[in-house]
Amino acid sequence: MLETLRLGGNGRVFNVGKLEWVSHLSRLKEVDLSFTNLSNANDWSQVISHLPLLQKLNLRDCDLPSISSSSLSLANSSTSLTYLDLSDNNLPSSAIYPWLFNVSSNLVSLDLSSNQLKGPIPEAFGNMKAIQELYLSDNLLVLAENQVRGDSGLNEIGKLPDFSVLDLGYNLLNGSVSKSFGQLSKLHVLRLAGNSFDGDVISEAHFSNFTNLQVLDLSYSSLTLKFNTGWIPPFQLSQIKLCSCKLGPRFPDWLRTQIDVRPGLEYLEISASGISDSLPYWFRDSLYGLDFINMSFNQISGTFLNKSIPVRYLDLSSNNFSGPLPSFSSLFLESINLSRNKFTGSVSRICNIKVLELLDLSNNLFSGLVPDCLKRLWSLTALNLADNSFTGSLPSSLGFLTPLEMLSLRGNKFSGELPSSIQNCTKLKFLDLSDNELSGEVPMWIGQRLSRLVFLSLQRNQFRGRIPDQLCGLKYLQILDLSVNKISDTIPPCINNFTSMAEKLSLDRRIEHHLSDEWLFVAFIRFRYVDEALFTWKGTKQRYPQLGLLLAIDLSCNKLTGEIPEELNCLQELVALNLSRNFLTGKIPQKIGHLRQLESFDPSSFSHNRGLCGSPVSPNCSMVEPPPSKPAVGGEEDCDEFMKWFYTGMGLGFAVGFWGFCSVVFFKRSWRQSYYRYLDNAKDWVYVSFVLLKARLVRRTKALST
Repeated sequence: MLETLRLGGNGRVFNVGKLEWVSHLSRLKEVDLSFTNLSNANDWSQVISHLPLLQKLNLRDCDLPSISSSSLSLANSSTSLTYLDLSDNNLPSSAIYPWLFNVSSNLVSLDLSSNQLKGPIPEAFGNMKAIQELYLSDNLLVLAENQVRGDSGLNEIGKLPDFSVLDLGYNLLNGSVSKSFGQLSKLHVLRLAGNSFDGDVISEAHFSNFTNLQVLDLSYSSLTLKFNTGWIPPFQLSQIKLCSCKLGPRFPDWLRTQIDVRPGLEYLEISASGISDSLPYWFRDSLYGLDFINMSFNQISGTFLNKSIPVRYLDLSSNNFSGPLPSFSSLFLESINLSRNKFTGSVSRICNIKVLELLDLSNNLFSGLVPDCLKRLWSLTALNLADNSFTGSLPSSLGFLTPLEMLSLRGNKFSGELPSSIQNCTKLKFLDLSDNELSGEVPMWIGQRLSRLVFLSLQRNQFRGRIPDQLCGLKYLQILDLSVNKISDTIPPCINNFTSMAEKLSLDRRIEHHLSDEWLFVAFIRFRYVDEALFTWKGTKQRYPQLGLLLAIDLSCNKLTGEIPEELNCLQELVALNLSRNFLTGKIPQKIGHLRQLESFDPSSFSHNRGLCGSPVSPNCSMVEPPPSKPAVGGEEDCDEFMKWFYTGMGLGFAVGFWGFCSVVFFKRSWRQSYYRYLDNAKDWVYVSFVLLKARLVRRTKALST
C-alpha cells in the first residue's frame, strides 16, 4: 500500500483539481503537494482529515481555497498529523483556525507563514502540547494586551520542554518586547524581524534565560540593543541578524564572545546599525568560521593590512574602510562588496580569487591598471569597478566572463577602443562605460551580440562615427545614453525597433542578482544585489534602481546631422528624450512617446540645433535659417554648463508629469522624493552660478533666435 505521495516542487506544473482520489489511499503517512495548483480542491481539508495515518503534510504555495463551514462539520479530528506546512496560500484566519485547532493535538511543526492571518495571536496555540516549531511570519498578526504583558498562550508554549523555533517575523507586532519572552528558555531560533517595536530597548534581561539560542533575527524591527560593557551572553549563536537595529555608536563588544569560540558564529548581519567606530583588532583576528558578513551602511573604519578574509559573502559597503584591497583565502567565495569606502592602490589581488559570482569595488580610490587575469573569475555575474581612478585599456579577458549580466566601469580613466572580446558576454543586461576616455566607433557587435541589454551608457567618452544600425536590434533596451561624444551622421530610422520603448510591456523593474545557500534549520539565506542605472537627468546624475520607470534616449552633445526620423513617433512609451546640441535639421516629429502628456516636450530637448523647426522650438517651419557650418556653442565644458541649466529649467513640469505616469506603476512617492531631493542638492549650484552664467546664456539665446 502506498505510504508516501510526493508530487510537489514542480512549479505548478500539476493542476490537481479535487482531492477525493487521495482519500482512497488510506495508508498514506506523508503527502507533499507543494507548489501544485489546488485552487479547485475545495475538499482538501475534508480529505486530509480522513487519512488516519497521515503524519506529514506539505501544501505550501498551492493556492488553497478557503475551508467552508460545511467541510469543517464533516471533518474528523486527526491525531496522527505531526508536520503541517500551509505556508504561502493567502488563507485568512477564519478559513484556517477552526480546522487547524481540530487537528493540532500532536503537531510538532506548524508553518502558517505568508498567509492572511489577522488579529491577536490565538490563545489556542497554547494548547498544542507537542509543538516544537511554530512559523507565523509574513502575516498580519498583532500582540493583544495580555500578550504584551506576557500573560498569554505563547508563554504556555514556552514552558514546553522541546519548543525550539518561534518565527513571528514580518507581522504587525508593535509596542514593547516583554521580558517574559525570556521565559522561552528552550528556544533555538527566535525571529521577530520586520515588526515595529517603536524603538524599544532590548537589554541583557531579555536574554538572560536563552541558554540554547542559536539563531537570533531582529532585523528591521526598530529595536535598540543596549547591553552593559563586558556583558557575556548565556548563548552561543550561529546566526546574528540585526540589520537596522540600533547597536552603535560603539562596535558591540559582546560579539567577541560569539566569534572567539569554535565552532562559533557563521552568519553576521549588522548593517545600518548606527556604528561609528573603528573595527576592533579582535574582530579582524577572529574571522575564521564566519561565512557571511554584512556590516554595510555604517561608519566603521579600519584596514585589513596583512589580514586574509576567509568568508564567502562579504559586504562592507558604505563605510570608511581604507588601505589596500584585502586578500581573500576562501576557496568558495560568492560575493564581495566593498563599494563606497576609501580603499586605495592596485586591485591585482583579484587574480588570486578563483570562484566568485559578484564583485563590487565601486566608489573607492583604487588606481592603476585592471589586471588582465579576469579569466580566473569565470563565474562572475556582476562586476562593478565604477568611480575609481583606473587607467589604461580594458582587459581583453573580460570576454571570458560569459555569465556576466552586469558590467559597470563608469567614472574611470579607461582609454582605447572596446575589446571585441566583450561580445562574448552575451548575457549582459546592464553595460555602463560612461565617463571614461574610450574611443573608436560604437561597435556593431553591441547590437548583434549583446541582444539582452536593458541599459546601455557610453556617455562622456570619445566615440566617433555613426550610430550603427545594428544597435536597433536591442529590443529590450530601456535607457540609451550616447551623449557627450563625437558621434556624427544621422539618427538611424530603425530606432523604432526598440520594442521596450515602442510597446506597452511588463518590463523588468530592476536587474537583480540572487545568491542563495542553505543553512542550519533549513533556513535559506538570500543575498540580493540590484544594478542601479546612473543617468544624467534633471540637472544631476540620478540613480534609478527601478528600471522601467525611465524609458529614455539621450543623444545630446554630439555631431548628429540630418532630420529627426519620423520613426521616433513609434516609441510611444518613451518618457525622456534629449537631442540638444547637435546639427539636426527639419521639422520636429510631434507625437514622440509620453513627452507631450508629461509636459516634458520642452524646447530644451531640441535646443542648439539651429536647423530644427516646429513645436516646441518654433510655431512653424516657414522662417528657419539654414544650419551653421560651425557649432553655435563651445566645447564639452560649455555643454556641461548648458545641460545643468537645461535640466534645472525643465524640472518641475517634467517631475509632475512623470509622477502622474508613475502612479500607474505605484512609484509616486519615491519619484517625488527623489526629485525634490535633487532640487535641494542643486539649489546652491544654481545660486552661485547664476550671476556668472546669466549674461553668457542670454547672449547665446539671443544669437540663436536671430
